[in-house]
Amino acid sequence: MDAPTAAELEAHPVVQAAFVAAWADTLPDDVVLRHEEGGYIYTNATTGEILTRRAPPGGRDALDLSYPPLLPDCFLVATFHTHPNPSRLGFDPTPSSDDYIEADGSGVPWFVVTDVGVFVIGPDSRVGGLSGPPGYPI
Repeated sequence: MDAPTAAELEAHPVVQAAFVAAWADTLPDDVVLRHEEGGYIYTNATTGEILTRRAPPGGRDALDLSYPPLLPDCFLVATFHTHPNPSRLGFDPTPSSDDYIEADGSGVPWFVVTDVGVFVIGPDSRVGGLSGPPGYPI
């Protein structure tokens, strides 16, 4: 079984629901409480099922995605996180330089959910497919 592509993941209802929930929880309209939310996207290597798990909430402009939980029979195939600071207030919603560095070094696609849409950075799909370590492949 091949690892799903970023386009396949972005179109999947489970992933779309995770993006919507993370965006709601990020509190983008609250000047004091807005913060990054996000998590991990997995594929079950036996069934092909797509699953998500959330990371602990982050700060106003940071989220630690270093330690994805390991799920039985699953491989990490992507991450996602929000950029809660509104573009209408002059904030840049695009992925940061740190996002690009982390995405390129992780071996999986990274989705950045913003008030202007979803950005995808990093590889198109999990490097090495559904093999190797179940967490980040590199």
